[in-house]
Amino acid sequence: MKDFHGRIAVVTGAASGIGRELALSCARAGMSVVLADVDEEGTAATGELLAPLLAPSGAAALSVRCDVSKDEQVRELSERAFERFGAVHLLFNNAGVGVLGPAWTTTAEDWQWVLGINVMGVVHGIRHFVPRMIAQNGEGHVVNTASVAGLVSVPGSSVYCVSKHAVVTLSECLHHDLRVAGSTLGVSVLCPAYVNTGIADSDRNRPQELRATNPHASEYDIILRRALLAGKLTAADVAAVTLEAIAQERFYVLPHGKIKAAIETRMRDILDDRNPTNTVPVGAKGEPR
Repeated sequence: MKDFHGRIAVVTGAASGIGRELALSCARAGMSVVLADVDEEGTAATGELLAPLLAPSGAAALSVRCDVSKDEQVRELSERAFERFGAVHLLFNNAGVGVLGPAWTTTAEDWQWVLGINVMGVVHGIRHFVPRMIAQNGEGHVVNTASVAGLVSVPGSSVYCVSKHAVVTLSECLHHDLRVAGSTLGVSVLCPAYVNTGIADSDRNRPQELRATNPHASEYDIILRRALLAGKLTAADVAAVTLEAIAQERFYVLPHGKIKAAIETRMRDILDDRNPTNTVPVGAKGEPR
């Protein structure tokens, strides 16, 4: 897909961070945008930012409150998007959350919350949108937001890394399945590194019944916040790289090119039968180095 003008995009996790910037980039390209998030206030703010960008092209926006961990809510999102616009050309399965701490301290609630959104949210998006996108028999593209945490293994991030590794392999399987089925629908997996987004504050939307978190989360949270603030790329940079990748039909989207050395090290560990190398060591003051 090289021409975005007049197309329809659906963005989950649109209330902040990369999701918001993906929506803005789509609007600048002349696309109508469906904004989905549980954060209604943040989604409204994104909608306000979109309005002046949509006006010149006559495009429109639709906001839908959606908890992507709930299959029925993603089904409803799909129905509302197709009912309003008649088609969906770009699907960004972007919503994501994270928790931190050693693997043995994570709680059942940590796993349920993160996997429900990061993994099942993508699964639900694929199940409810992709069949209808295939049936359109035209250009279309699915972007699943993973992370470099889906390509390497980071200390203190077991739950998050497991979820993002799942998104990477799910995206690869989707790509293969579409080619076997003879569909021209494209797929990309977005794997950014440290970007100053709202993920460090994702706990604000955590359901009350899943609040039992591990006791070491706070100390690792400090490390994460320092790393995010030190990130060289912005969410807007990542969104621009993503749209460029869609136009170029690139599957793996790694905005932070330097991370490839860590990925290569992990691959060599596997191929050479070595014990895992810690490619993200932490210094004495808590800063990744």
